Amino acid sequence: MTPEPIELRAADGYRLAASRYAPAGATCGRLVVAGATGVPQRFYRRFAEHAASRGFDTLTVDYRGIGASRPASLCGFRMDYLDWARLDLAAAVDLMARDATQPVFMVGHSFGGHAFGLLPNHDRISRFYTFATGAGWHGWMPLLERARVQAMWNLAGPVLTRWKGYLAWSLLGMGEDLPLGVYRQWKHWCRYPRYFFDDPAMAGIEERFARVRTPIVAANALDDRWAPPRSRDAFMAAYRNTGWRGMDIDPRTAGLGTIGHMGYFRPAATRLWDDALRWFSESPFPSTAAPA
Repeated sequence: MTPEPIELRAADGYRLAASRYAPAGATCGRLVVAGATGVPQRFYRRFAEHAASRGFDTLTVDYRGIGASRPASLCGFRMDYLDWARLDLAAAVDLMARDATQPVFMVGHSFGGHAFGLLPNHDRISRFYTFATGAGWHGWMPLLERARVQAMWNLAGPVLTRWKGYLAWSLLGMGEDLPLGVYRQWKHWCRYPRYFFDDPAMAGIEERFARVRTPIVAANALDDRWAPPRSRDAFMAAYRNTGWRGMDIDPRTAGLGTIGHMGYFRPAATRLWDDALRWFSESPFPSTAAPA
């Protein structure tokens, strides 16, 4: 399947690279993929192709500073981490919601679950299914992972950002390079057990999440060291008026091998993709899901 390249224009004028995967037959809905921090849209290609083969008109996007939406140099590139939600992902939702006859759904990965509550147009999404969303605090992680994350924040991160002017994450084999503003805000919020909800400078953000009414499912693998279920529960509690439902995935008993934080979108996880797509297709849509 060859996707159609799309150029999106965010509300502030920033140009974003996106790809649209059109179904060959009848369309059963439109789907936006909200990716993780530092993960380019090409990582979600197999999922997008699969969703399109099931009748979903699917859009992936590179946030500003990432993938094909990256400027010539990240050194000196200024942005707010939350721009990825409030501006970039919002533009993707606006595009897919133009046809009012088709329901619009969203699948999130990690940051995608953070982004949903920040969208100015989240009310245009009929259902939201997110994988690997958590609070980011090292205290929710297993001991070895805590040590690795602390080393990244306090040793590797400061050295790389002083050297390059941005977080050269690719040198650590951990994903795309990140703009300096993203690194600083992410590091700061990961100090708190409930992420930016506990940051005194972010007063009022929890009220934005309380306005969300879209039914949500949040699925986390038991072997996800960055976002285990208790980390998910700490963050997702802010979606208190959605009746969100948490799903704990045991990869061993489910025969899925290793999932970790990135395996949700690898081909071995096709069964998880189908769970989400089936939920989108259920009718009628409930006003809320069962409590987590």
